[in-house]
Amino acid sequence: MRGKQTVRDMVLSLAAIGVVVAAIYLFVPHSGEDPVKTVSYNVELGQARRAAPYPVAAPDGLGGKWRPTSVHYDAADPRATTWHLGFIDPENEYVAVEQSNGDPDKFIAATTVQSGKDGSQQVSGVTWDRYDGGRYRALVRHGHGVTTLVTGTAPYGQLARMAAALRTS
Repeated sequence: MRGKQTVRDMVLSLAAIGVVVAAIYLFVPHSGEDPVKTVSYNVELGQARRAAPYPVAAPDGLGGKWRPTSVHYDAADPRATTWHLGFIDPENEYVAVEQSNGDPDKFIAATTVQSGKDGSQQVSGVTWDRYDGGRYRALVRHGHGVTTLVTGTAPYGQLARMAAALRTS
């Protein structure tokens, strides 16, 4: 009988698989919760502002639809400390604030995933360099021993909103 399968056998097999899939779907818990886990960054921000050799930036006044998702301050190498604060914006795109007092070229290359400089942009009267790498974009500003990036998958308009909201105290 090998090789003599019929359409009926195939339909019966598909029906059996469908029953198993439906049972799994019914018994696997489904939550309506937002899969994005938010974090509080106030404690880390305070610690970074006390410890960093540069003014640490964080947004003020973005609104509740911007969700903080990650925070990290690394002072293992005092010549290249880094501050990271990641968000999901209102359109569910990623936006991060990145700062370092390390070598600017290395920091920019690593943080922007080798994006290339693509002009400049004014944000609240301050000139930021624009970098574009396809999926990731960045606004970059150099100043007083620190390089600040606002980077992510969000469009430049959202990166500029974050950049305009940055405060160092």
